[in-house]
Amino acid sequence: MTAAQVLEIFRRCGALLHGHFILRSGRHSRTFFQCALVLQDPVATSELCGALVEKVKVMSWSFHSVISPAMGGVLVGHEMGRHLGRRHIFAEKEEGKLKIRRFAVKPGERFLIAEDVITTGGAVKEVIQLIQEAGGEVVGVACLVDRSETSPDLGSPLCSILQLPVETFDAGSLPADLQGTAAVKPGSR
Repeated sequence: MTAAQVLEIFRRCGALLHGHFILRSGRHSRTFFQCALVLQDPVATSELCGALVEKVKVMSWSFHSVISPAMGGVLVGHEMGRHLGRRHIFAEKEEGKLKIRRFAVKPGERFLIAEDVITTGGAVKEVIQLIQEAGGEVVGVACLVDRSETSPDLGSPLCSILQLPVETFDAGSLPADLQGTAAVKPGSR
């Protein structure tokens, strides 16, 4: 699947938004990928996650299970697990921090982390720490959209079906066109 095809699916689903947004990382942006609008469509979800699985297969990563951070990564991880025939688990928020509550991680178990969108990789880093603390290993990270301006240091390799660097700003250094516009926080945190 080409980058143009991925963008077309996001546009068709009304999931590529333009305006003034506050991202999950706290940074501001003019562009937002509202993956929930794509992931509500099972056909689009299967198509995108199937393309992501094909990229993962090329990476030749050896893993037992798929894990994703809630909320955005859950459907991506589940669909990737279905395509791969692998177990999928998720980390969820509890008192403001991600935790693996409902599932067990076996010592030595190898994981692929699945996510919808990555900007700074904050949620992925939290999941990596949880897996390592439980005695597991992360072999790689797969996401639908890598919107980072510079690839985040995740400590594990990253692959995506769309790499589209999106300019982001600290709240204290907004460009003039965003300073006079109300910010919207459409993300999951």
